[in-house]
Amino acid sequence: MQSHHLSIKKTARYFTWGQLSENTKNVWFTCHGYGQLAEFFIKKFDALNPEENYVVCPEALSRFYLDGFGGRVGATWMTKEDRLCEIRDYISYLNMLYEKVFSESTKNSEQVKIKILGFSQGTATVCRWVFDGQIRFDELILWAGNLAHDLAFERTEAILGGKKIYMVYGDQDEFIKSEHITAQEKLIQEKNLQVEVIPFEGKHELHREVIVDLSKK
Repeated sequence: MQSHHLSIKKTARYFTWGQLSENTKNVWFTCHGYGQLAEFFIKKFDALNPEENYVVCPEALSRFYLDGFGGRVGATWMTKEDRLCEIRDYISYLNMLYEKVFSESTKNSEQVKIKILGFSQGTATVCRWVFDGQIRFDELILWAGNLAHDLAFERTEAILGGKKIYMVYGDQDEFIKSEHITAQEKLIQEKNLQVEVIPFEGKHELHREVIVDLSKK
């Protein structure tokens, strides 16, 4: 038996909040977590000023029923099955979306602050995306998740040098244990990254007040 791959055309869905205009100060690219949908994830950003913030929320390419064979649907960025191809696919998708956003506006990427935010499974997704090196960004926000373990860390300075990096987590997050935080802090020190850790009172969730605070940084 031989395994083969065939590249096909696929329709991807994404949602936006606000308007990309001359008044826009921040453009956010936000990647949801495992089992979530962009339609609901983006609602957590509705506390932002839509005149100054434009939020782009892509939805992962693979959807599935969360419970059995019907009911609520979620999406995932990848699984362990054929993972390298899935990673290449979503990086290509995100690069295309980035180009589309700015090609449809009179404002280019140099005229705004670009914030890349990943939540939970989305943190590894955005890490792999920015390490692909095809986009310009100013801030990397890892929310309730870690740096992807398989990054080309020899490129850390080239990719993350001069960027603001934030690690955000709830103090009652059932998935983020103290040993996870310790391991990440050790990795950060080893890679000489400058990271601001932002804990908040809450669980494995986005927090609107923290999002607003991040918009002002």
